[in-house]
Amino acid sequence: MQTIEKQRRSAYLCSIDDRLNVAVIRASGGIGAALTDMISREIPGATVHAFARRPLTDIPDTVKAWEIELENESLIADAARRVRQYKAPLGTVFVNTGLLHDGETAQPEKSWRALNAYSLEQAFRINTIGPALVAKHFLPLMRRSGKSVFACLSAGVGSMEDNRLGGWHAYRASKAALNMIIKTLSIELSRRNPKVICVGLHPGTIDTDMSRPFQGNIRPEKLFTPKRASEALLSVVDDLTVSDSGKIFAWDGSVIPY
Repeated sequence: MQTIEKQRRSAYLCSIDDRLNVAVIRASGGIGAALTDMISREIPGATVHAFARRPLTDIPDTVKAWEIELENESLIADAARRVRQYKAPLGTVFVNTGLLHDGETAQPEKSWRALNAYSLEQAFRINTIGPALVAKHFLPLMRRSGKSVFACLSAGVGSMEDNRLGGWHAYRASKAALNMIIKTLSIELSRRNPKVICVGLHPGTIDTDMSRPFQGNIRPEKLFTPKRASEALLSVVDDLTVSDSGKIFAWDGSVIPY
């Protein structure tokens, strides 16, 4: 695996092909918007299916904008049907979901005393169940010849082995559950469509509304813009091989333990 520090190729995702067909789930967020913009503008011939809760505006002609709601399976299935109509299999799917707080009722817990059913359910609906249902409906659209990648945003704090601080129970648990979904999907894909690589991606700490209340202890060089994080993740995806399926990778190409 190469890291972001190594020289990047002249084009992103060139290990997949030039006629790239990409789905970006939650394309309105920081990383999702950056991925959509970078792929559509910098990869010749790429078609990007960009999904968000609300209609996207000011997008290139090569971007097909659709609506999706990750807490509604029928709308996820409808989103997959829209992609299927183009009769071109997907080379890459990015699922950019992440709920740490909602600014009001759901906040990361500092101790078990802050646990409540609503926050736990909400975290699992967005961070685990939503991506799992996207996999259910979008994996059948992945191409069967040549490399393809199904990638979900995970998080370093979802690692059980690396949990030394505690707290953030709902977010940690829902991302750890997502990691298990990814591992299980990779095993099934090895039998059904072995060219598909299924991974989790940890983008680091991104300067977005999600992380803004918790940036006080982050060193400036560790706080990434969405564009820089997206460049790093695209570099990681470009270097993946089938043997990497089921793993969780950080932005620098290192493997995060379960």
